[in-house]
Amino acid sequence: MTDYAPREIAWDCRFFLGDRPCVWHKRTGVLCACDHYQRVDEQLLIVKLDAMGDVLRSTALLPPLAEVHPYAAVTWITRRESVPLLQGNPFIAEVIELGPEALLHLEARRFDRVINLDASKTSAALASVARSGCKDGFFLDQGGTVRPTNEAARRWLEAGIFDDIKRQGRETYQDRMAAILGLEGRPHRYVLQLDEAERAAAGTHLESIGVDRARRIVGLNTGAGGRWPLKQWREDGYVDLVARLHRSHDIQFVLLGGPSELARNERLKGASSVTMFDPGCSNPVRHFAALVGCCDVVVTGDTLAMHLALAQGRRTVVLFGPTSSAEIELYGLGEKVVPEMECLSCYKTSCDFAPNCMDVITTDMVEGAVNRQLAVVAGLEGPGPAGLLSGRAIS
Repeated sequence: MTDYAPREIAWDCRFFLGDRPCVWHKRTGVLCACDHYQRVDEQLLIVKLDAMGDVLRSTALLPPLAEVHPYAAVTWITRRESVPLLQGNPFIAEVIELGPEALLHLEARRFDRVINLDASKTSAALASVARSGCKDGFFLDQGGTVRPTNEAARRWLEAGIFDDIKRQGRETYQDRMAAILGLEGRPHRYVLQLDEAERAAAGTHLESIGVDRARRIVGLNTGAGGRWPLKQWREDGYVDLVARLHRSHDIQFVLLGGPSELARNERLKGASSVTMFDPGCSNPVRHFAALVGCCDVVVTGDTLAMHLALAQGRRTVVLFGPTSSAEIELYGLGEKVVPEMECLSCYKTSCDFAPNCMDVITTDMVEGAVNRQLAVVAGLEGPGPAGLLSGRAIS
């Protein structure tokens, strides 16, 4: 029996896992403490559960948070569908799916700062359970009422429960969240990490259905998911838009969407005399993101596809009606098409007006915006996320 000699363990390293080798030991065989060692002095918890697009745009707060907490390990709790959007994020140490495992972590651990940006009772309850002397955003009191932690959080809460305040809002979501966290004035950007293999797989997928990657691609995200059906534009509008753009540009059209858009995209293909390439509506979210990233210009409503396009530096034309256009930060990457109606930002799931706000958006309006974005793309040496990397200062 050989003598036991305990090895040095970097317990406070960002990459320490405990139940398995760290990524650097697995890749290169290095031992603690190696050149990849990153000291952790703080533990931060972020709770962001609701809406995949909201989860993705909340990643824009990670770079300024890293400036304020340079030696922090960030743990993020979210719902199962959003976990893939956070995988590989260099600013996040661990992503925990909402469920029993998350509750065990909250029971066993203590955090230096807890951030909850959702005013839902579930999110607020998680923030309340988490042990920390510093909490920002929203928590659930003992009476079961959601409470804001500061004035900025209260203003966001009021915008969520009073329609007139929502309509008057002029700040972006990132600005509002930064105010809650005290991060005003710091550059920010979406953080979505796709690797080369994922991007290559998306390119191969498009080529397999006939797309020529050497030609410009306009992606059409035609639906809006199940929660906000009014966010989708008219089907005849898309058909007319494709016909017009086809006459004036050498471009290809790729249909984008999830399971809710399956029937809609089939109807669009049948109604159009111009080929619309369809990669399907059952793609895993990271593959869907990579498909969006293959497009030069993306036409979309206020949807997950919009956030995925912006996160990858794609030129984006966004059509707004029932949701707030002011809250969306485009990072200088596109245009917002907004009709002139007093009832915008109603956040209704059905409407008594005919035509409704999305019906009022004309093909001329969308075509003009797409033409301008195609002109920008043509003036670039190579479209891509480089224009996004510097971020936008949070005011």
